Amino acid sequence: MSAPVLHRTRPEPAPAAPEPGPGRPSWLRPRLVVGGVALALLVLRLLTLPVGSGPGDLTTDGRATLVIFAVAVVAWAFTPVDDTYVALGAGTALVLLGVMPTERFFATLGDDVVWLLVAACVIAVAVTASGLAQRASAWLVSGAGSPRQLVHLVTAALVITAFAVPSTSGRAALALPVFLALRGVLRESHPRLVRVLALTFPTVILLSAVGSLIGAGAHLVTSMIVESAVGTGFDFSRWLLLGLPLALVSSHLAAELVLLLFSRREDRRVPLRVRVADLEERPGQLSGTLSVAEGRAALLLAVTVVLWCTEDLHGVHPAIIALGAALVATSPRYGVVRLKDALPQVPWSLLLFMAATLALGNALLDSGAARYLADGLFGVLGVRTPGPFVVVVVLVSTAAHLLIQSRSARSAVIVPIVVALAPGVGADVAAVAFASTAAAGFCHTLPASAKPVAMFARIEDVETYSAADLRRLSLWLAPLHVALVLIFAFFVWGHLGLPLT
Repeated sequence: MSAPVLHRTRPEPAPAAPEPGPGRPSWLRPRLVVGGVALALLVLRLLTLPVGSGPGDLTTDGRATLVIFAVAVVAWAFTPVDDTYVALGAGTALVLLGVMPTERFFATLGDDVVWLLVAACVIAVAVTASGLAQRASAWLVSGAGSPRQLVHLVTAALVITAFAVPSTSGRAALALPVFLALRGVLRESHPRLVRVLALTFPTVILLSAVGSLIGAGAHLVTSMIVESAVGTGFDFSRWLLLGLPLALVSSHLAAELVLLLFSRREDRRVPLRVRVADLEERPGQLSGTLSVAEGRAALLLAVTVVLWCTEDLHGVHPAIIALGAALVATSPRYGVVRLKDALPQVPWSLLLFMAATLALGNALLDSGAARYLADGLFGVLGVRTPGPFVVVVVLVSTAAHLLIQSRSARSAVIVPIVVALAPGVGADVAAVAFASTAAAGFCHTLPASAKPVAMFARIEDVETYSAADLRRLSLWLAPLHVALVLIFAFFVWGHLGLPLT
């Protein structure tokens, strides 16, 4: 199917904030003014903090790190500057101020999870190029006999993609042609179901990402920060065991919520039949036996995921497994795609962002700045026990998307603080970091809150959903999401090997 033409992923400025003209320079935009004032006050306060060398005191390096951290957070939250640019600038500043050695800053780019993401992206390109992903999606949704079945079958298919396509943006790009094909079939007979599907796709893509270590860059950031703090991060199988149950429950509950909120009872009772032929751009594209390329891609993907999940049995690192699979997928005789064609599709900007934010997280932990900041923030709230601490962390992580749009940036900001404070309240570092990252998967309130939401909100010549629809969905989905994460944190993950204390 031909790729759709998308508008800009950032929403147009609201009427109250007109485009700068002769009387309004660009730097006078309200959002930038608020960010500038907040930054100036924050930096001024940080520079006046006393430093010392005793236990719990803020060191000189810690104060410098806090200043750089504050600048980065304000830039992520209030300016249109690219997230990766801000992160690299923060990392460079850490080196120039002597907070971090040059070698350690550059070493973050060689972390094993960075290599895992590179190789996983190459595998994803091969799977997409083979046509296997669209064939599988079409086969699954063709089994729907009612609108409710269609919504939940779409949800199941999207959950599966979390294991094959790194990053939520990549999964949204893969799913968009499937949505457009379904819209072409349903827009005349089931117009309200089209809006339901338009909301279901990005909602499930974002919530189901927690099921896989490579489901979002934020997961890799969290794993790297936890490993830096306690020596052990999350491997693929451990993340799968913890995250997949939450991904399945939250995704299907969210899909049901979308269906109930944006369709009528009579809509849900109308029989439905979507044939594979209805979704094909050309005859035989999605039907018949698997092509050679599709069969090879299916076998390669299955073997790779099995090897990832059985690391404890064979001892081969997931990054090495992924690299081997990527080499097979791009090999001259067996491969589905050429390596030189796959590498340009790797999200290099995300990789640089992850490396730079890892450096910032390490600096926050090593300099004592994260501990100092955490003591100040949570000391004001009087949080001194694991239960209330986890509740506050989940609430803050869920609401953070209103301020910081990038999911990875939210983890880079919140997780180091959480990791620093968790031992002091008697909470397990990895458990609280995982709960924070899972909670941060909610980012549905605004079109600009997440790229998948923006991609499905702005498709040229296709009406999907409005900002009011997102606010209505978030009003119900946010409390549901918070409740689910807390239920899993207190009652489920402990039985799966990740207790809170």
